[in-house]
Amino acid sequence: MSAPDRGARWRFWLAAAVVFLLLLWLLNDILLPFVVGMAVAYFLDPVVSRLQRLGLSRTLATTAVTIFAVLLAVGLAMAILPPLFGEVQSLISSTPQYIVQAATRLQPLIEPLRQRLGMPSLSLQDLQADVTQWAGQALTIAGSLASGLAQKGFALINLLALVFLTPVVTFYLLRDWEKVVAAIDRALPLDHAETIRQLARQCNAAIAGYVRGQALVCIALGSIYAIGLMLVGLQFGLIIGLIAGAISFIPFVGTFVGAVLSLGMALAQFPPDWMGVAKVGLVFLFGQTMEGNVLSPKLVGDRVGLHPVWIMFALLAGGSLFGFVGVLLAVPTAAVIGVLVRFLLLRYRQSALYRGTAG
Repeated sequence: MSAPDRGARWRFWLAAAVVFLLLLWLLNDILLPFVVGMAVAYFLDPVVSRLQRLGLSRTLATTAVTIFAVLLAVGLAMAILPPLFGEVQSLISSTPQYIVQAATRLQPLIEPLRQRLGMPSLSLQDLQADVTQWAGQALTIAGSLASGLAQKGFALINLLALVFLTPVVTFYLLRDWEKVVAAIDRALPLDHAETIRQLARQCNAAIAGYVRGQALVCIALGSIYAIGLMLVGLQFGLIIGLIAGAISFIPFVGTFVGAVLSLGMALAQFPPDWMGVAKVGLVFLFGQTMEGNVLSPKLVGDRVGLHPVWIMFALLAGGSLFGFVGVLLAVPTAAVIGVLVRFLLLRYRQSALYRGTAG
């Protein structure tokens, strides 16, 4: 290929990437059901393919899998969400009281340190007033955000679209998945098609390995934390454990947030029985040990090549740029960028730019 042709191709792909990102930014308010439907179809495609190998047609297999997935999601939502919302509401309303109780327990321990540092004494009345004020401000901000979203109509539209459009999008993508993949394959540049296919296989392995594995890790950790905290008798142990497990897809954050919430609740509930606080700490120590030595190595592994810092950066960047849709796309995008960077580094090490005259 001549230099002008190569330059024209680079300009074409750069323009295509810019247009894609611009459309993603402009349409991110309506993309949620399509992104969720695509993600669900991606994870359910192996099940549909297996049913095909058993003799079912693609349409029949897709229909059966979609109906089962919808019924399972509705059943879980009806069984889990009502008591979960009740727990969350009780936890929020009781938080100021528990903060003051925890501060009361800790005051004899931290007061000497505050005096040595020349800090004013901790006034529990002032603390209670501040906590109540913070809680009121948080509720006011949340109410303002909810009101603003409701006025724009985005919240209701996204909710309805997520509930009703996602199964439809999932069904059609699952049914036509092989056709879509074949159409993309036929559109690849002929002189780079094999290289692109190899990179696509690596990206697929990285995305599937991390996302599917990390989902199982989150479920396992949520179960460990929720059951463990309930067994040691911690109030709101179920909701705290589930929250810690749900946000464990962000490395270290789930365990840290859950441990802080649980230990704070334990300090308000258990003393002078400090053994209860120790038991809560042991639950999270056990969960972290299981995650580091059993769950993550077995379910995720190092083969996906996604560093925890890179994952955290991708989630924050995606959420900042494109909202919730960006969070959903963050890990797959991070996996693709990781594969491309490793490929480019390999090409760089094979080039004269790296070897210089020594090669």
